[in-house]
Amino acid sequence: MLHSEGVSIKSLVLHKVGNKSQEEDIKLSAAPVQVNEYLQSLLLQYFLSSFKSEEYFNLTHESDLSLNEVYRFVSQIFDQSGSFYEQSVNLARHLYEESTHPKIKGGEFYVVYLQNCIVDGEEVDAIGLFKSESKETFLKVYPTTDNFEIESEDGININKLDKGCLIFNTERENGYLVSVVDNVRASGEAAYWRDSFLNITQRRDNFHQTKECLDMCKQFVTERLPENFSVNKVDQADMLNKSMQFFKENDAFSLDNFTTQVMQQPEVIKSFKDYKEEYEADRDVRIGEEFDISDSAVKKQAKVYKSVIKLDKNFHIYVHGNRQLIEKGYDDDRDMQFYKIYYNAES
Repeated sequence: MLHSEGVSIKSLVLHKVGNKSQEEDIKLSAAPVQVNEYLQSLLLQYFLSSFKSEEYFNLTHESDLSLNEVYRFVSQIFDQSGSFYEQSVNLARHLYEESTHPKIKGGEFYVVYLQNCIVDGEEVDAIGLFKSESKETFLKVYPTTDNFEIESEDGININKLDKGCLIFNTERENGYLVSVVDNVRASGEAAYWRDSFLNITQRRDNFHQTKECLDMCKQFVTERLPENFSVNKVDQADMLNKSMQFFKENDAFSLDNFTTQVMQQPEVIKSFKDYKEEYEADRDVRIGEEFDISDSAVKKQAKVYKSVIKLDKNFHIYVHGNRQLIEKGYDDDRDMQFYKIYYNAES
């Protein structure tokens, strides 16, 4: 995780990048921006406050990493800091060439050289790439002799970064260590920042392993399990809860321990291991049989790892614990299914 205390801005260039398909222009600054101490504090708040995740990426290319434009331009900066302005222009032009979806908004594009970044305990320099696409309306109140005047002005909220990327000068051979923020991902047009402009892939670390494994478990329980075995929604909810509980209570993942505790039945264990091989092949990922569990990845997945039984349009049952406290039955008189729930106290 990035520790922003002590980070400073060495150089900053600001360009304006429009939507090429809408025939909007690209406006290049003639020189870097001079930043005083007060402005630097505000800009660092704007640039860095949104980088809270421990999820990291690497720049990549399908044939040769050196053909990734961002990788090439950033490497030039790290090798020759005097080329910073020249490479900022190349980065802006590259972004402009990739801004072709009709819904992409034009905006200010900041290229920033950052010093004294502490990431995973290592002090390194970084190149920050940031784009502001959203404007907000602010009110200005002016006192007069015996009254007040109010004016409005559009500006950028420094607490709300639209798109950002930090490329740390480490792990160069793998495409650098990269952290990304993308708060404008409503539909297909948003993919241009990660996929077309940056061209990144998930870093194969414990965060990635934990996240992928939890995704795989959820899909197995919700899709493959009911295809191969006679299970109901309660059984599925119970297995999802046991899966999440395993990741919360253990520091390390072991495939054998996990399947023994969660899947239990030999035929289900075999089905899960077969599904794991299919999942890895289909998505071109590799989930180790043993790895350290990332707490931050577990917390992130827990938000979407909910065991919910939806009953028509009337009720949702959230199953959090003991499978034995819920029963499913059928009422012949009403010709309807029902669930019976046991509990001690109502809250």
